[in-house]
Amino acid sequence: MEIENSTVVTEFILHGLTQSRDIQLLVFVLVLIFYLIILPGNFLIILTISSDSGLTAPLYFFLGNLAFLDASYSFIVAPRMLVDFLSEKKVISYRGCITQLFFLHFLGGGEGLLLVVMAFDRYMAICRPLHYSTVMNPKACYVLLLALWLGGFVHSIIQVVLILHLPFCGPNLLDNFFCDVPQVIKLACTDTFVVELLIVFNSGLMTLLCFLGLLSSYAVILCHIHGSASEGKSKAMSTCTTHVIIILLMFGPAIFIYTRPFQALPADKVISFFHTVIFPLMNPVIYTLRNQEVKASMRRLLSRHVVC
Repeated sequence: MEIENSTVVTEFILHGLTQSRDIQLLVFVLVLIFYLIILPGNFLIILTISSDSGLTAPLYFFLGNLAFLDASYSFIVAPRMLVDFLSEKKVISYRGCITQLFFLHFLGGGEGLLLVVMAFDRYMAICRPLHYSTVMNPKACYVLLLALWLGGFVHSIIQVVLILHLPFCGPNLLDNFFCDVPQVIKLACTDTFVVELLIVFNSGLMTLLCFLGLLSSYAVILCHIHGSASEGKSKAMSTCTTHVIIILLMFGPAIFIYTRPFQALPADKVISFFHTVIFPLMNPVIYTLRNQEVKASMRRLLSRHVVC
């Protein structure tokens, strides 16, 4: 597809997270420290699950993929944002902007669907334990993993196709610190009402329905746990509570950003910052801190290598 034939604008100027130099330096240091601590933790989760033969249950398989998706997602926005903090002029090419937008929604959509799969896994394990091993067999897990990657790709490519058909002839000042649909679409030199409606339907409605569906499913699971007298009641309750926390962290900001008309609000940048930079790395860590098996396996892995 020839992008140049449909646009005059060849680059966008990013307004940035803030114009205060002191706040920029403060955020730069905080984000850098946060990444140096939390990002290795995500890779440690992946290494722990992949190397421990005792962590072969679908729950840990999906947790490892969650850590991988979140670690990958964190590379889309944060590294460039850190570089831009040290630059006078924050410029991103048109192609770079579209590429960033694509991977943002590709990985974000895939993670949303992964949380749906994890909810289904917990439902089968807690509410239908006799059928769990039959339904959630290794082949089914890989099929579900392929489906969520495909779903994320379809979701993202719809966004990109809608954006590519818009003409951009100036201005090219993007009021954000990264490229996302709500800000990019406002720079188009045409009426974007229909496109905005389609994007809200694609991103916003899908996000809202997934969020409500997930909350409903965990409400059913928690009610089932509360009414049971099994020995693993506290463990199941802890696991489901952690899943709900992760759902709120991911879907709360996404609903705020994508389920309303694309009009700028004062809180947009702050919420986008936590949604794209902070929360993705925190999700697997929050889960791991409440999972005794993963923590025990991680301690064994670390002690083994430290001793060596």
